[in-house]
Amino acid sequence: MSSLPGSLQELVEQLKTLPGVGAKSAQRLAFHILRTPREDTDRLCEAIRNVKDRVTYCSNCNNITDVDPCTLCSDAGRDHRVICVVEEPQNVSVVDRTGGFRGVYHVLMGAISPLQGVGPDDLKIKGLLARIAAGGVDEVILATNPTVEGEATAIYLARLLKPLGVRVTRIATGIPVGSDLDYADDLSVGKALDGRREV
Repeated sequence: MSSLPGSLQELVEQLKTLPGVGAKSAQRLAFHILRTPREDTDRLCEAIRNVKDRVTYCSNCNNITDVDPCTLCSDAGRDHRVICVVEEPQNVSVVDRTGGFRGVYHVLMGAISPLQGVGPDDLKIKGLLARIAAGGVDEVILATNPTVEGEATAIYLARLLKPLGVRVTRIATGIPVGSDLDYADDLSVGKALDGRREV
């Protein structure tokens, strides 16, 4: 039985449901919230409510947004002839942060995973096909994760897209910059060798 007041214990239990938050972290966060001035906790609660009330998915690319279409799809400065396909909305910000990609995105909302019961029909592939059918798309970059599921999804999409007359490319995988070959796994080294390029 917990020695914490019921409402504080309930907060701890709710915080434990967050990804990466264990029992001790949840308790630390709960005590932090307890010590925080009321105005700060009200702002936190309001921010959480606003996210739930205002954030939705773009009807064009499936990225998270509070306007539809999203700001990336609406940006005339981006190259709409190149679509980067990612698994989840959080992948968009990872790719965009690099500053090296100025095209647009398409979020699949997952990856093919037969063991988890996720097939192609469970992903947002039809919207991608519709965007290509509408014309004006020259290249589709497959930026799914370098996992078994991500690779299966990329292979499936490549087979589906190539007959449509668009260039289909895959992001490189292999040894990360700044790492040491001694610590790389066999698969990463193999992928790095397969993806080698002229210097």
